[in-house]
Amino acid sequence: MLGAGSPDSVAGTMTLGHFAGGRWHRWDGGSLPDVFTGGEGLDRGARGVLGVALHEAAHEAATARQIQDTSRQGRYHNVRYRRLAEELGLAVEQVDRFGWSGTAVPDATAAAYAAELEGLAGALMGWRRPEGRSAARAGSNNGLAARCGCGRRVRVSLATYRAGPIICGVCGGRFTG
Repeated sequence: MLGAGSPDSVAGTMTLGHFAGGRWHRWDGGSLPDVFTGGEGLDRGARGVLGVALHEAAHEAATARQIQDTSRQGRYHNVRYRRLAEELGLAVEQVDRFGWSGTAVPDATAAAYAAELEGLAGALMGWRRPEGRSAARAGSNNGLAARCGCGRRVRVSLATYRAGPIICGVCGGRFTG
C-alpha cells in the first residue's frame, strides 16, 4: 500500500514505512498484513525505497517467527529486530529514541537486487510533498530540518536545500525536508 507518510503525531517523524500483521480481513476468513510505504519517501530513489521494503520485511519476518522485535508502540527497535534486518541484508545503526531502526541498503545488497532496483527506478514517477513542511517558517533562523533514510538529520537554509540534492554519506539516500 502506498499513501501519505505525514509526520507522526506522537514521535514527530515522517513515516516512511509500516508493517502490522493480520490487519486486513479476507473474504475467505483469512487475514493479510498491512504493509505501507510513505509517498514522501519515494524521493529517496529506488535504493531508498528498497531499504524501506526490506526494513518492513524484517518486521514481517519477526511476526512470522513470533519474535518480539519492537516496543513503545512499535517505535523502539530492539536487538532482535537488528538481527533480522541484517539477515535480510540491511546495514543497521542505533538511533536515539528508536533503537536499531536506522537501516540502509549496503552495496552488496544493492548488487544482489540490481534487477529489482532497475525496475523500481523505472517505475518511480514522483513523490508526495510532505504536509506543512514545504518551507522553513518565516523568520526562523533554524533553517529546514532534513532527514535521510537512516535517520540522520541536518539543518540547512532553504536556498541550500533547493540548490540540489544533499546525499547522506552513510546510507546514500537523499536528505528530504
